[in-house]
Amino acid sequence: MGNIYLIRHGQASFGADDYDVLSPLGARQSHALGEHLAQLGLRLDRCLAGDLRRQQDTARLALQAMQAQGCRTPGLETDAAFNEFDADGMIRALLPGLLPQEPEALHILRNAASNRSEFQRLFALMVQRWHDGEHENDGLETWQAFTARVGAGLERVLEGANSGDNIAIFTSGGTIAALLHLVTRITPSQAFALNWQIINTSLSHLKFRGRDVVLASFNSQAHVQLLRAPELVTYR
Repeated sequence: MGNIYLIRHGQASFGADDYDVLSPLGARQSHALGEHLAQLGLRLDRCLAGDLRRQQDTARLALQAMQAQGCRTPGLETDAAFNEFDADGMIRALLPGLLPQEPEALHILRNAASNRSEFQRLFALMVQRWHDGEHENDGLETWQAFTARVGAGLERVLEGANSGDNIAIFTSGGTIAALLHLVTRITPSQAFALNWQIINTSLSHLKFRGRDVVLASFNSQAHVQLLRAPELVTYR
């Protein structure tokens, strides 16, 4: 059987003007991941990432760390199918309908870095409405379109895979949740409940034979646990 390792990007810049930039801690997480993969002796046959900067930079830093340990690594391929869903667009589409019940929502979202728990609560409410299609047809990618995009990316990976290949995909939490939904048939709500548990640079492991895919493990964080560096365990 072959192996697909779904890797969430390192910590990005939550609350900053440009979220799509690795924080210094995110760079440390990415380097630690690469060193761990090298110590495991993992041979990667392919490596893919979405085209978001945080995904690309996580992959680049992890592969550089592997190379520094003497590992040969494949070139990084880009497939935008593994991009995260448009969280900002979702918020813009769903916030107006939420304000009558949550009058403080705009203030909380504008000050998310200092209101993390309330931000997560409101974001979860909007994600649920997004799943249920409770928004205008205003160009926002629907949940169904998002999962179709992600599923098509997985199909392309499987089409090009050889038996026994080890494939790394550097992606995002929402994308991993969508893949869990597709592979295990859990509901969207269940998938996003798991999404909140996915730490930065964790590994979720899929095994495949042909087009058959099963979940082997979820959200492994051994690379930061072994370092005994709790500051490397982050969720945003």
